[in-house]
Amino acid sequence: MAIQPQATMRGNVLMGVNPLGCKQEVYNQINYVKKNGSYQGPKKVLVLGASSSYGLATRISTAFGAGADTIGVSYEKGPKSERNLGTPGWYNNIAFKQAAEADGLIAKNIIGDAFTDELKQEVIDYIKEDFGGQVDLVVYSLATGRRTDPETGQVYTSAIKAIGQEVVGPDINLQKETFYQKTLAAASQEEIDETVKVMGGEDWLIWMKTLKEAGVLADGVKTVIYSYLGSDLNRAYYHDGTLGRAKADCDAKAGEINNLLADIDGQALVCVSTAVTTKASSVIPFFPVYCLALYKVMAEAGKHETPIMHKHRIYRDMIYGDQPLYDDEGRLRPDAWELDPDIQAKTTELVQQINEDNFNTDFTAYDLFMHEFYNLNGFDVAGYQEKNIEIDQLQALEP
Repeated sequence: MAIQPQATMRGNVLMGVNPLGCKQEVYNQINYVKKNGSYQGPKKVLVLGASSSYGLATRISTAFGAGADTIGVSYEKGPKSERNLGTPGWYNNIAFKQAAEADGLIAKNIIGDAFTDELKQEVIDYIKEDFGGQVDLVVYSLATGRRTDPETGQVYTSAIKAIGQEVVGPDINLQKETFYQKTLAAASQEEIDETVKVMGGEDWLIWMKTLKEAGVLADGVKTVIYSYLGSDLNRAYYHDGTLGRAKADCDAKAGEINNLLADIDGQALVCVSTAVTTKASSVIPFFPVYCLALYKVMAEAGKHETPIMHKHRIYRDMIYGDQPLYDDEGRLRPDAWELDPDIQAKTTELVQQINEDNFNTDFTAYDLFMHEFYNLNGFDVAGYQEKNIEIDQLQALEP
C-alpha cells in the first residue's frame, strides 16, 4: 500500500514527515544557491548538526556555492513502519547526499550523538582515511534539549526560562490555533546551569580541541557557531534568560578557541543570526508572536529571509566575501537587518496590535510563518508533486 504522509500538530510541534516533500525542499534550497551566485570559500567542511535549518543551509551553501566536500553529523532516525517514517532530517541528509554526489562532490552523512567521544573519533578517522586528511571549516549548529556528559555520564536538560523574574506575554497554540497570555516562570540556578551545559559552547570547545589534537584542522581553519541576541521585544525571555546565558558562554568559548587555533592561523566566529522559522522558534515562549510581526515588516521591506537565504548571504558575502559586519565583541552580525531601528519600531508597533482576532489573518505574517513551518517536515513545499511511495522503498534509501 502506498504511504500517505499526514501532517499533524501536538501543541507547537509538527508531527509526521513527507519524505518526498523533504527531498523537494532540499532541492529548492540547492536551486536557490545555484541561482544566487558562487563564491570562493571552503573546500573541506564539517557541519555538526547538519540535517535541518541553519546546519542544512550551511551545508548546502558551502557545497553548491563554494564547491565544498562536506561531512554532516546529525542524530536522526530512519523509517521503521508506515506509522513511523522517521525524522525529516533523515530524508534531508539523503537528498543532500544524492544531489552533491551528482555534482561530483563528497557528501558523508554520519549519524549519531555528537556529544560522545566515540562519534568524535569516527569523524576524525573518516577525515584521515577518506576526506583528504584535514578540514578548513567546522560549523557547530547542534540543536537539542539534552546532553550527556561523556566524562561523567550525567544527563543535562535545558530550560527556556527568564532569570530573576516571571514574564507574562502573548503566545500562540498552533495546534488549536489560539492566541493567549502565557506566564513564564523564573529559572532556578540549576536550570540556568544545565541550559548552559546543553546549549553553551563547552562541546564546541571540546570538538575543536579534539580535532586539533588529531591534526585534522588545516592552517587558516575557520570555525563558526550560531547565536541569537534578539531585540528589546524578546530580551526578557531570551537574551536576559537561560538561552542568553548559554549564548554568552559561546562568546567566552570563542575566545578560548581563538587562542587554541592561533598557531595555525585559525579563527573562531560567533555568528549572531536572524530570527527564522525552525522547530525551536515555534516552541520558544512568546517567540511565534514576535515572528508574526517581524516577518510581516521584513517581508514588506524586502528583507525577510529563510535559513538558506540567510546562511548563503553570510558565507558568500560576509565570512568569505567582502561585506563582513562585526560588533565590538568581534561577533559577526548578519542580524543587523532584523535589528535595524526602523524595522524594530514597526515590529514593536505591530506586536502591540496583535490579538486573538487578527493573529492568524493577513494583518500578520501568519500564513508565511506556517508555510515555512510545514516546509520543515516536507509539507506545503513549492514544486512538490505527490507520488506513491512504499515503506520498503524508503527503508532501502542509504543515509
